[in-house]
Amino acid sequence: MSTYDLIYQTVRQIPPGKVATYGQIADLTGIYGKARLVGYAMFQVDTTSEDIPWHRVINAKGEISYSNLRKGGDFLQKDLLEQEGIKFNSAGKIDLKEFQWQPEFDEV
Repeated sequence: MSTYDLIYQTVRQIPPGKVATYGQIADLTGIYGKARLVGYAMFQVDTTSEDIPWHRVINAKGEISYSNLRKGGDFLQKDLLEQEGIKFNSAGKIDLKEFQWQPEFDEV
């Protein structure tokens, strides 16, 4: 199984209404310190895919990592998260204390 497959396997476990950070996914996948690699993996996911909830992965600041390369996917990500009940404050941040996924050890 490739590293990307392991990342996707972990991301599939994030429940609706929760988010995880790139670094958190790296740690849970066993690739400690490789948050950027998780970002690269998420960038490869088709934004119309329902198989991998890519939109639930955000940065450690509680923000969507905006990029011109995503061709509007950033706005789609925000919309999908809001549809799941995740709230953004006026600065565009998500309260990680409220919405961050905290899996049990046996879940991952």
